[in-house]
Amino acid sequence: MQNFVQLLQELEQSTQTDDKVKALINYFQVADAKDKLWAIALLLAEQRPKRSVTAPRLSHWAREYAQIPDWLFEASYQMVHNLNETTTLVLPKPTAVLQESLSYWMGYILQLANLEGAQRWTQIQEAWACLPTNECYIFNLLVSGCFRVQVSRKLMVMALAKITGQEEAMLAHRLMSNWTPDTTTFDALVLAGQAVADPSKPYPFFLAYTLNEAPESLGDATEWQAEPLWEGIRGQIVVRGGEVFVWSRREELLSDKFPEFQIFKTGLPNGTVLDGEILAFKDGQVLPLQVIKARISRKKLSKSVLQQAPVVFRAHDLLEWQGEDWRELPLHERRAQLEALVQEFPCAGVLQLSATIPFESWSALDAERARSRELNSTGLMLKRKNSSYGTGRQRGNWWKWKVDPHTVTAVFIYAQSGNAETANFYTDFTFAVWDGEQLVPFTKAYAGLSDAEYHEINTWIRQNTLERFGPVRSVKPELVFELAFDGIQFSKRHKSGIVLRFPRIVRWHKDKPAAVADQLAKLKELMC
Repeated sequence: MQNFVQLLQELEQSTQTDDKVKALINYFQVADAKDKLWAIALLLAEQRPKRSVTAPRLSHWAREYAQIPDWLFEASYQMVHNLNETTTLVLPKPTAVLQESLSYWMGYILQLANLEGAQRWTQIQEAWACLPTNECYIFNLLVSGCFRVQVSRKLMVMALAKITGQEEAMLAHRLMSNWTPDTTTFDALVLAGQAVADPSKPYPFFLAYTLNEAPESLGDATEWQAEPLWEGIRGQIVVRGGEVFVWSRREELLSDKFPEFQIFKTGLPNGTVLDGEILAFKDGQVLPLQVIKARISRKKLSKSVLQQAPVVFRAHDLLEWQGEDWRELPLHERRAQLEALVQEFPCAGVLQLSATIPFESWSALDAERARSRELNSTGLMLKRKNSSYGTGRQRGNWWKWKVDPHTVTAVFIYAQSGNAETANFYTDFTFAVWDGEQLVPFTKAYAGLSDAEYHEINTWIRQNTLERFGPVRSVKPELVFELAFDGIQFSKRHKSGIVLRFPRIVRWHKDKPAAVADQLAKLKELMC
């Protein structure tokens, strides 16, 4: 456990890819096989234990165990702003340190779910009595379901490839299988000579970078294929062994969320894997992303939900055909077979082809990009015609050329501090626009300013705070910012009636008064 905690500390303190990979390598070189497997599962979010006790209940038990009054705990929490961290810090030092492995403590935590409340409380006390503070903090995060540290699959694969000498593509494919630490071993998952035999297994997704330069920087326009950039759920359809498996880009198995796709079981040949976008689609129109997200959040898909948010799979690549891996073939060959497949197996319209956009020059394509919002897309995907299907995010062959974002001028009204080492530094800002003569909060934004600007604003916040609500500060409505965002939708949950997609700070207008901020009506017009 001590080695795993050290790994987490190094990962959180590192900002460079090489440093993170080195930290993973160092851990895998000293950990035993069971601990390695659990580390992969936890850091990739493949399997994390279900919550045994809520964080508030755990904090209540900590007060009782430490014999401190509620007011002292609350005062401590106001300083730390992290409930699990406060819970850990108020605990007495362990009476006898127990040096056990990560796999030991994972087994300990998993069995808590089978215990009654009093027994569970006793077991947690016994763990607290023998865990050093830093290990106890991770234990509390895992017990309360609040463990959030995550490593990208690409970094994990890079580290495993360096210590095993195996190809990254093979390792990435193995890790995509539907495995758990209870159903496999480190040797079987990572060191096996062949990929794990699992018919449900998708391929690692190939991801694109955003194009921030002029497209002419990519060279000859005729070497590229352009498609609409659809705003849905990136997914893979896997048809093998007479079964259909639906995977999201986040590697979640979503087959039960999309019963419409069961038609692929008989409608597509076995040994077919498609990459594409899951879209809410009705009356010939792509519906907003929020529609499909709301559908996924439902525990039960009623008939009315299926009618309100029907879905299609809009395919843009063919990764496996007749049981053979096609990823190394050039895009134009994969595309030709994909077009033939969709034409031959329409699957009652549930399977659609993501259309390509003909163009002869970058300037002509820019005009098509400007029309993207008319199609409910967010821009264009640019793919080199002779490119293979890669693994992870890579520069060179795939690019997202997005439409220019919307912008809004807004007033800064609330600030919230971070956690732990940033507990006294304000990084989360809430903004408002005018609704008549009243300021109405409508979004939060967290990024876009320089370090110097954040420090300047933090000084201003401390001098201009009006009210305090725990970690939140209400400030004088004086500072004006320009925000950018990619989309906007109606929302019943928010007072403003709207919700923005990917809001971020563009600039701080130090010379503008709050009166120049935009009206809420202007934002609502964008939804018409």
